[in-house]
Amino acid sequence: MTKQGIIEIARMDGSAAVQAEDAFKRIYAEAFAEPPYNETADDVAAAFRRFSVQARNRTFRAVLARTSEGEPIGMAYGYPLEPDTVWWDELTQPVPDDMRREDGHRTFGLMELAVRGPWRGQGVARRLHKTLVDGIGAERVLLNVHPASKAASAAYRAWGYRKIGEARPRGEDADLHYVMLLDLRLKSRWAPQR
Repeated sequence: MTKQGIIEIARMDGSAAVQAEDAFKRIYAEAFAEPPYNETADDVAAAFRRFSVQARNRTFRAVLARTSEGEPIGMAYGYPLEPDTVWWDELTQPVPDDMRREDGHRTFGLMELAVRGPWRGQGVARRLHKTLVDGIGAERVLLNVHPASKAASAAYRAWGYRKIGEARPRGEDADLHYVMLLDLRLKSRWAPQR
């Protein structure tokens, strides 16, 4: 229990996530308006044009955390990477072919994970992550994180992620991001502490 009440986390498929899009957008807009992201209203609008397309993927999954009063406080979403994913092409240095091999099941792409400021430091992000990836059947999870986001980078490392490279997602004008990989075959390293 937190000062704000009991936190409830719901897992959703794409259609349920689209129905809750306003909650996802609120969390995203608040979390990513902060440095180092400094996203504007235009950036948020672009992210949610992508969200509606991503949510149509039949393997899309999302999680949404709310207080017992229904206030949205955290979210995460993603889906398994298809064989033709461009994710590996965005790396500044190539990785071995075996690492970049995708089959639609091997790697779960964690597109976003965010918690609103007042609820950070209470284990919400860890719970969101665990709920999202629990039972996905993938070998690993791949994500991008801004290197100046020290808290996020530290959390991912504590959960067992390792940096495998750097990328400029969404083009050459984008900020450099760390590309991090979690081997799910080592689950005990990221399982939540009780």
